[in-house]
Amino acid sequence: MRNFVRPFTAVSLAVCGFALLPIYCAAFAQEPQRPPQPQVVDGMAAIVNGDVITYSQVRQLSAPREKLLRSQLTGQDLENKVREVRQLALKDLIDRRLIIQAFKKESYAIPDHVVDQRVHDIIRENFGGDRNTFVKTLEAQNYSLGEFKEKEMERIIVQAMRGHNVKTNYIISPTKIEDFYRKHRDLFTTKEEIKLRLIMISGQKDTGNAQAQKSLAEEVLGKLAAGGEFEQTAQIYSEDSTKDNGGDWGWIGRNTLAAPLEKFAFNMPVGRISNIIDYAGNYYILKVEDKRGGTTRSLAEARGDIEKKLIQDEAQQIQERWIASLRQKAYIRTF
Repeated sequence: MRNFVRPFTAVSLAVCGFALLPIYCAAFAQEPQRPPQPQVVDGMAAIVNGDVITYSQVRQLSAPREKLLRSQLTGQDLENKVREVRQLALKDLIDRRLIIQAFKKESYAIPDHVVDQRVHDIIRENFGGDRNTFVKTLEAQNYSLGEFKEKEMERIIVQAMRGHNVKTNYIISPTKIEDFYRKHRDLFTTKEEIKLRLIMISGQKDTGNAQAQKSLAEEVLGKLAAGGEFEQTAQIYSEDSTKDNGGDWGWIGRNTLAAPLEKFAFNMPVGRISNIIDYAGNYYILKVEDKRGGTTRSLAEARGDIEKKLIQDEAQQIQERWIASLRQKAYIRTF
């Protein structure tokens, strides 16, 4: 058998992710385990070239996602999402089984010391080096140390085989980089924001005298033009919900204000006070105190990030094609 250590060493394994069993994650939940919910009798969820995947394995893999869904949804929406999550979990288990079978077919081998080191790292990083607590956590979830090591071995194999089938020496042509930059300039443009203060005078007072309200707005604008402090003036005259804060809206992005107000606000110079803006029967006076964002990185500045992303995309596509080829050659039956 050929040792398969090198590809594994290049892989960083995430703890507590969807693709991982929540064995050692439970030690940090700091909440009592709920009794298991009634489930259908266990049985075969799929057969992959003679290897059986059970319903309990599917539920075990989907459990963290299902728990989150149950805290967010109810009724038919919950049922639909749970069904979707379990289908994704089954697909993931089928793909893993195909990868492990391909590993064995190539007569590769992961040395035992690699798995032992992985277990040692888990105990050190997640259990403070306390092996007894680790073992008790396994027992509480009905796992033996041997079963856990077997699962870790499979996880290492899957990660290693995925890395093994992806080359890292791609050369992305300048044309592809430039094309991506042109089509996705928004990805390299920082969010445009303004720091806004606002005074609103309602034109719909109980008196129904809109002209009097407009005159009041003109009076307020005159006070500001004469040097009045915007914050203090807003506290006295504004009828907006931010009145007590001196009309302070803080930092806001586009699509926060109504379109006519946004057009004025985002085109005003910093420090300038607007004229009266008549909108929806009310009168507004705006002041932009600061601006930030709205700048686009040049192609030269973004080139490295674009190249990295395109390489990652290409690697992902190669992996998907490889998995698809394994599926095509395999006997897979789901139930």
